[in-house]
Amino acid sequence: MTPIIPLACLAFVNARASLSNRKMSQCLAAASQDAIASLPSLNTSDGSAMKPDELADTLKGKRVALYFAAGWCPMCTSFEPSLLQFREAAVSSGKDVEIIYVPSDRSDADVVKRTKAMGMMSVPIGEEADELKKRYKIWAGAECMKLGMGRRSGVPALVVLDPKNGDEMAFLPAESQGVKALGSWQLDNGDGVW
Repeated sequence: MTPIIPLACLAFVNARASLSNRKMSQCLAAASQDAIASLPSLNTSDGSAMKPDELADTLKGKRVALYFAAGWCPMCTSFEPSLLQFREAAVSSGKDVEIIYVPSDRSDADVVKRTKAMGMMSVPIGEEADELKKRYKIWAGAECMKLGMGRRSGVPALVVLDPKNGDEMAFLPAESQGVKALGSWQLDNGDGVW
């Protein structure tokens, strides 16, 4: 597949010159800044705020997904061993994956307990997590009074993010499909690497 060149990069091209590899990688790096900017603030697995410059380094070269779940949800906790095995298998095969936890948990302490156990970054509980839930229309049934009835899925679910702009590349409906949903994540697709 031919790579898509961001419009801003086309300014480098004229009728007699081609885009050098160095300039192309600078353009592509700049394009992925849009994806990084699309993310809310994130916490490390121990609950401390992640610095923006650390985030770019952490995500570089990885496939990135948002994981919508809650520790009190039996479907989530039974899905997670398979999700963690999937992540380990992907990393072992040279296809690094970063999964960012979008919590429907009831406290910060619950979020930290889960992210430490799963080795994941997380979106802060509350407003930022709720914004992502509304954007992707994924939240727990227990949150319908707060977030409404217009969801496309409950938890657990994953949204694979596009490295160019942070938009949705794929939706993995683990609530309805369980582990089978992970088969929809096209890890061999190089377009999904940040």
